[in-house]
Amino acid sequence: MDFSLTSEEQELQQRVRRLAEDVIAPIAEEADESSRGHAGLMSILAESNLLRYCVPKENGGYGISVTNLCIIREELARISAQADTNFIMQGLGSYPITLGGTPEQKAKYLPAIADGKAIAAFALTEPDSGSDVIGMKTTATLEGDEWVINGQKKFISQAGDASTYVVFAKTDPEAGSRGLSAFIVEQGTPGFDDSKRMDLMAAHPIGEPRFENCRIPYTNLIGEPGQGLRLALGTLDTFRTTVAAAAVGMGQAGYEAALDYAKNRELFGQHLSDFQATQFKLADMAVSLDAARLLAYRSAWLKDSGQESVIKEASFAKLFATEAASRIINESLQIHGGAGLEKGARIERLYREVRALTIYEGTSEEEMYTYASGFTERYSQRIIERSYNWVKYLGNHAYGIHRR
Repeated sequence: MDFSLTSEEQELQQRVRRLAEDVIAPIAEEADESSRGHAGLMSILAESNLLRYCVPKENGGYGISVTNLCIIREELARISAQADTNFIMQGLGSYPITLGGTPEQKAKYLPAIADGKAIAAFALTEPDSGSDVIGMKTTATLEGDEWVINGQKKFISQAGDASTYVVFAKTDPEAGSRGLSAFIVEQGTPGFDDSKRMDLMAAHPIGEPRFENCRIPYTNLIGEPGQGLRLALGTLDTFRTTVAAAAVGMGQAGYEAALDYAKNRELFGQHLSDFQATQFKLADMAVSLDAARLLAYRSAWLKDSGQESVIKEASFAKLFATEAASRIINESLQIHGGAGLEKGARIERLYREVRALTIYEGTSEEEMYTYASGFTERYSQRIIERSYNWVKYLGNHAYGIHRR
């Protein structure tokens, strides 16, 4: 197994890193503290052609490689959470069309998403159903040659800014998991209101779209009736791994901030980095980062190599990387002391931004259950703990190689 980056992937990594550091960083704080999409940021992503990595080649993109998506997310998230969100939502919000759309749907929507002329959103979560997708209450009823959608969504990234929504609704409430379908709804459609924004602990373009007798053509159905859950899970199976990469990017930023501060902060006649307690914290951060990165890129490599499903591997990666990033940023803030609590400090912003990663696209508890559910209750927790220790061992090994 070799999931080291190819020369082309390394070139992409360096290109995105330069873009993030030189072009995005100067506007990152302004963009990250806004609850609306930052027009300048989307223009940068579009003009740099990064959005084309979210769309197949035949529809105006560069082709969808999970490894490439991970590379881009890691580098963007290291500098700006909103840049990362703006980028990946073009993929997440359009992938059901890529998976199950008709040639006409793909031709109409995907090229515009690839070049940034259209903004995509993935409308699955509802006020009373997040992880419990089957519990959704939004319905779509067929009347003649139109679908009539009624209901409400919540925690929908890009809501209010998006022009193209993939919306999931029940078409057969009695059919359980086979009763969900996916639809394309355009902003401005009568009966569709995406104006309600949400105010989160970390600013984010997110909202609560509502549907009241929203009529769309029958041809806006993606795939066949009842295929909604398959399309949703297929999308998450591809994109969940990239959440781990974004967490690695944020964790890397937290680690770098702690290292820089510790090297320059003087107290009691020496630098903070000279204290053994600080050194232990920094070492643990570096180990956790390497371990998280290994899990993320292993999952990406397996998906790109043709493995049909990476549910287990993606869950491992997301669980470990998001929890590790949270710990790293928490310890980084601790190293900063009072300086890390000031508004405007990068570590203070990271502390608020990283929290959502352990919740969206599957909570940490859900990721644990994904793995543990295949075993008896007696052994599941023991297996999870052994897996965690094995990942830590991999991280130690990788860190030792890096240091040498």
